[in-house]
Amino acid sequence: IRRPSSFRQSFGTSATGADVPKAEFRTMSNTVCSTDHGDWLEITLNRPDRLNAFNDEMHLALRAALEVAGHRDAIRAVLLTGSGRGFCAGQDLRDRDPSTMRDRPDLGHTLRTFYNPLIRTIRGLELPVVCAVNGVAAGAGANLALACDIVLAARSARFIQSFARVGLVPDAGGTWSLTHLLGPARARALAMTGEPLGAEKAAEWGLIWKAVADSELAGEARALTASLARGPTIALASTKKLIDEALSGDLEGQLEREAEAQLRCGRSAEYAEGVRAFLEKRQPDFGGCSE
Repeated sequence: IRRPSSFRQSFGTSATGADVPKAEFRTMSNTVCSTDHGDWLEITLNRPDRLNAFNDEMHLALRAALEVAGHRDAIRAVLLTGSGRGFCAGQDLRDRDPSTMRDRPDLGHTLRTFYNPLIRTIRGLELPVVCAVNGVAAGAGANLALACDIVLAARSARFIQSFARVGLVPDAGGTWSLTHLLGPARARALAMTGEPLGAEKAAEWGLIWKAVADSELAGEARALTASLARGPTIALASTKKLIDEALSGDLEGQLEREAEAQLRCGRSAEYAEGVRAFLEKRQPDFGGCSE
């Protein structure tokens, strides 16, 4: 299926609007590994010796991989996970240690240049993004996971809002995600105490989709991503957008947005194939459709 050009994102500017050299986003890096499964892309954070903590290189490499997913017509879903025993420990503080820096760090610049564009990129992708949290997800690493559409976690995984421990506030969309997913009471407690939240409790509270056995995480996450890649791309993209809009809109506006989205879906080849398959009592082949 060819995604409409209006769906595609441009990642050539920073959150402040300043030009960012496009060549940087194409730089090859072993900090992120991408595996092309044909109609879906598996992206693995690959700094296992640092629990996949972010440095600038990994930021650029991850955004480059996501850019590939957003622009390659064959890609219909994305799976994000981590290598080694952790998913992502957030920012590598060795790169932001005030005692080794000439001037005090400008963490606002760090967010506007790296984290904020990354979260916007994930939310802006017009395809499902699955996250398989294979171990600890701390700080911005936890909130990176929460920015994805469907989050599965190994039962041994933990989510830690570790910011207060180093005198910071939750970032990478953390205050937004926690508040909308859990409500302000739990959001405040997790953010202020930094208390680890186990995967099963996270699922029970509705922070993530489900917790699975450690040995089954990779297989279940890949099967889910492959299934979504076989789904109706236009409808899934529209669903993602509508749910995001519902978090800040009113009912009347949402009813109209649903009508506009359904108008578009109803005119698509995917809908025609879905109805035809239903009436013929077979599985639909959405992969062979074009808008």
